Amino acid sequence: MTVATLVLLALTAIAATVPAGTGIRRWLPTAAASSLLAAAAVLATVAGPAYGLGHAIGVVLSVVAAALGGTAMVPTVFRVARRRSDSTGEDPVEPLRGGLTIGILERVAVAVSILAGWPEGIAIVLAVKGLARYPELRESHASEQFIIGTFASVLWALAAAGVGTALIS
Repeated sequence: MTVATLVLLALTAIAATVPAGTGIRRWLPTAAASSLLAAAAVLATVAGPAYGLGHAIGVVLSVVAAALGGTAMVPTVFRVARRRSDSTGEDPVEPLRGGLTIGILERVAVAVSILAGWPEGIAIVLAVKGLARYPELRESHASEQFIIGTFASVLWALAAAGVGTALIS
């Protein structure tokens, strides 16, 4: 069971990095990564705790799945959030500079904080991110994008770290 969970975590990270297409195909990386992570979560809860090399690989793959999985999940959440029946004709808000890199680093920090047993680290990560982005957010209409992206990113990282925690404990 442990090996199957590790394989599913690795496949989660790989599935999230597949380039999205157009139409229905744009949802495939997110759906595949989400399904694989859910299957890994089920197997991790059934499997006994991993020891030795399995433990180390489980931690690493959980962090990698957290970091890379969000690269598919966050844009999908943005697409869902932008859909509305009462279109105002406004241009969509430009993405915040460095969002992809900051998101990956944020997910790594959140996953490592959870796996290290220090959930208070999440508050520090979010505070630093908020303070660093404050000047940009104050002068633009990107605050909604910031909140949606941060929530989606952190929730994905928590899910991946939860699988890792279930696997190693």
